[in-house]
Amino acid sequence: MSNQNTSNRKFIFWLTTIMATALLIFSVNYFNQKRKLTAGLSPLVENNEFLIESSEQKEEHVRGDIDAPITIVEFSDFQCSFCSGFHPTIMQVMQNYQGRVKWVYKHFPLDSIHLQARPAAEASECADEQNKFWEFADGLFENQLKLGETFYRELASELGLDMSQFEDCVSSRKYKDKVEQDLQQGIASGVIGTPGSFINGQLVPGAVSYETLKSVIDQALSEI
Repeated sequence: MSNQNTSNRKFIFWLTTIMATALLIFSVNYFNQKRKLTAGLSPLVENNEFLIESSEQKEEHVRGDIDAPITIVEFSDFQCSFCSGFHPTIMQVMQNYQGRVKWVYKHFPLDSIHLQARPAAEASECADEQNKFWEFADGLFENQLKLGETFYRELASELGLDMSQFEDCVSSRKYKDKVEQDLQQGIASGVIGTPGSFINGQLVPGAVSYETLKSVIDQALSEI
């Protein structure tokens, strides 16, 4: 009986050791992968302070007064129905807070459920080459059920874009890395779904109401 108890204890000891080792290896690999994934990216939120990453630079999509004290950074998906519903809400904010709010758009395509989210994002970057990002983005949200290559060409033509340049840009996937960088920056900053917005650093998840945005903005303005 004593020998059996000793054997059982040895078995439990080695089983526990193996499980602990496996867990340690998994944890190390997981965090190494996560570190590689976010290497070189600057999260928008760090130590509860808002870092507006290059919002003054040309590669960012900024709507409104660049010197406005309040910045809304929205991570969005052109095929997301909640995002299309939220788009007019931020437009209302921009109208009512002219000179006080600027809006930075970043891509967060949910590829697993929205097959056109990434192609639409890349097409919008091609439109941006010809200074038509916001017009193209508005058109995508207004015609969300039409998303696809044919519609991207139709919209580009309606906006008067150089079609040869636009089509070459889209077919070559010229801006795939930029779209992916936005996505990974969103993940690194804590975004888990769309729309996900930061108002001077405060995460406001989901397609919230105008009243909710107004409350957060007014609070941020009072702290300036």
